[in-house]
Amino acid sequence: MKKFQRVDFLLIAILLLSFLLNFYNLKNAGSNTYYTAAVKSMMQNFHAFFYGSFDSQGFITVDKPPVALWIQTLSAKIFGLSDFSVLLPEALAGVVSVFIMYILIKPKFGRVAGLISSLVLACSPIFVAVVRTNNVDSILIVTLLAATWALVKSIEKQKVGWFILSVILVGIGFNIKMLQAYMVLPAFYLFYWIAVKTNWKKRLMHLLAATMVLAAVSLSWAIVVDSVPASKRPYIGSSQTNSVLELAFGYNGVSRLTGVNNKSPRGSAVNENKYPAQQQGITSNQGQTSSNQKQGNQSSSGNDGASNFPGMFGNDTYSPHFQSGRMGGPGNGSSGMFGTGTPSPLRLFSTELSGQISWFLPFVFFAAIGIFAESRKNKRFDLSSKFSIFWIFWLIPMMIFFSIAKFFHQYYLSMMGPAIAALVGIGWTVLWNLFKNKQGWESWLLPCSVVANFLFEALILYQNSQASMMILGTLIAGVVSLIIFIQLRREESFTLKLPMAVVLALLVIPLYWTGMTINKTGNSMTPIAGPNSSLGRMGSGQFARNMGGYGGMPPGNSYGEGASFITKQDSTSVPANAQFHTRQGRGGRPENEVNTSLLSYLKKHYDGEKYFFATDSTQSAAPYILKTDYAVMAMGGFSGSDPALTPAKLAKMAIAGEVKFFLISGRDRMGSDQNQSVTKWIQENCKEVPSREWQGNTSTNMFGGRMGGETLYVYNG
Repeated sequence: MKKFQRVDFLLIAILLLSFLLNFYNLKNAGSNTYYTAAVKSMMQNFHAFFYGSFDSQGFITVDKPPVALWIQTLSAKIFGLSDFSVLLPEALAGVVSVFIMYILIKPKFGRVAGLISSLVLACSPIFVAVVRTNNVDSILIVTLLAATWALVKSIEKQKVGWFILSVILVGIGFNIKMLQAYMVLPAFYLFYWIAVKTNWKKRLMHLLAATMVLAAVSLSWAIVVDSVPASKRPYIGSSQTNSVLELAFGYNGVSRLTGVNNKSPRGSAVNENKYPAQQQGITSNQGQTSSNQKQGNQSSSGNDGASNFPGMFGNDTYSPHFQSGRMGGPGNGSSGMFGTGTPSPLRLFSTELSGQISWFLPFVFFAAIGIFAESRKNKRFDLSSKFSIFWIFWLIPMMIFFSIAKFFHQYYLSMMGPAIAALVGIGWTVLWNLFKNKQGWESWLLPCSVVANFLFEALILYQNSQASMMILGTLIAGVVSLIIFIQLRREESFTLKLPMAVVLALLVIPLYWTGMTINKTGNSMTPIAGPNSSLGRMGSGQFARNMGGYGGMPPGNSYGEGASFITKQDSTSVPANAQFHTRQGRGGRPENEVNTSLLSYLKKHYDGEKYFFATDSTQSAAPYILKTDYAVMAMGGFSGSDPALTPAKLAKMAIAGEVKFFLISGRDRMGSDQNQSVTKWIQENCKEVPSREWQGNTSTNMFGGRMGGETLYVYNG
């Protein structure tokens, strides 16, 4: 009977809600085919598995370390390759994260705080959006929460071994998504320094030892890979020097903050002096460049269009690795290509980002004031207070980064989810205790926090053009909440039910936002929460509407004739019942659709070469990897501009019979000089295959005439 009484049914209900939100229609949610193709390749041999190779023969890797992809590969091995099998670990990680929040918060702040923290994380829109993709962020988050649990154990037990375990887990997080894992380190180091009970010399030694372990674990895979001769391993995708360390600290490091990669035109910002203005604009179907689009002033003509970035984007109309502060944006060109808003102290409250994870930031602001006020009032700084500081310092560095960084996607904001959830739960407990005392200005922090949060929710609804009745209802809820708290102050005794109902009411709109997110499709590559989630918004306005869907961000219900459908795979490559969700953009080919005429032609003329064919980018290659059991060479990596090949190396491979066919998009005018020379070698040393032999009726003009289609070449020796 006692065991039965210890079961927290409210926690179970929250976990079931999290499971429902994460798994609802998950098999049709769609996956990022860039990583799904890599998972299939990794399933085929250990060489590809270890390196995280995009293709099974190990020509080039994906742009992330392989730990999360290892987990996805094991899931695919067990359940068969499908969208669901690669999404399963991510969705489960989301549920586990919600549970860990409870076990972290409850011991120090009580059951109510633990339940609120778990519920807030479970309902966080961008957190739910990202756990429904295979973009690895949810596996990183659950790893960092496990590291937090080990850190707390080290303080409770006063054992440095638990602290070492916590940084080992952070190091594993580095091998999931590189420097993004280190965003929590200020909080980890500060908490250990102020909470462990030993002299400063021992604390310093513990931190130094932990740092050495952290570095060893973090760099272990990178050092092993970089020490292998380049000829014996895949090229490191998205790097410029074929180095994991350069990838980690360059493209996945400093470039995220600065938005500039000076070594390559595929970097995250356009070098405006290097490229002519017409290449920075948007071209219409007729190839005409709009001058107002070049300046970021988006029109609303609704014409189909595509970015005129040949080569940089490989065989796609857009590259998730590209950001320009001059492009996109809600009508003024200030939002950057991913619609992340203009860097500023208030960026997280902007139209572009507020609806993703910022819903409870006003409450968190008042909660932080209450935490410091309570500590000062009680003249004590106990472990609970220090743990509150830990979550504040988890959140602050991330808020600073996302306020000034120039190169990130909205779904990166999910990293803020645990800290916000924790501070809402902790803050509720602290502010409620201050409110009950009815003394001083501190007792008004809870009413002010609730009213401010309702006002902010109404602002988000207004920013996103939601129904006026919803906005009015949210404002009325704020007024009613204030009246309730004023009335409670007049009473001698308090009941917890009414104010708890007020707090739960704050979750209604974020949960509504989450509900819209999970009901959208085509949100798997660059997920965004809320009403525009089907687009993977790169800024509203004409630029967003112009972007075709193949390989990236298709216009959905809000922007055009986007369509979703299922393409079944060949039974020779994956189980017959495996399905991959594909997305169709206006004028573009679906992300996971292949040219069946080309596929038939290549199969007919395939003579056992190492590579079925070679093409510009992974976006062109991924559908064929998923459709067949052959290896496809993505010569320029994700965007088509990685310097992974030289003409001499390609000539050697062709002469050795490793590759015979080359599918070239004809969009390499902005590629690196090296990649342009590779294309030139193909054009000069290979024979063009007449289009009538391989294009078929469906792909004669597969880009709607916008980018010139594709050309197939064959090397005959």
